[in-house]
Amino acid sequence: MKELLRTTDPVRLSWLLALLADAGIEAVVLDTHTSILEGSIGAIPRRLMVPEDDHAQACLLLRDAGEELGV
Repeated sequence: MKELLRTTDPVRLSWLLALLADAGIEAVVLDTHTSILEGSIGAIPRRLMVPEDDHAQACLLLRDAGEELGV
């Protein structure tokens, strides 16, 4: 798995997961439980991960959708 981005915005993550799923790209969000444990104050970003084989395609898809990737 390879990281696409980190964010504390659960709505953005939900939208990105749906966008990737529509393109047939499996994605996983890591650090969700850690973020909840710290009280959901947004201090710990969640990581959006995809398989390494799909990373380049996922990056193009998200950039075409207007997302800025920090990775």
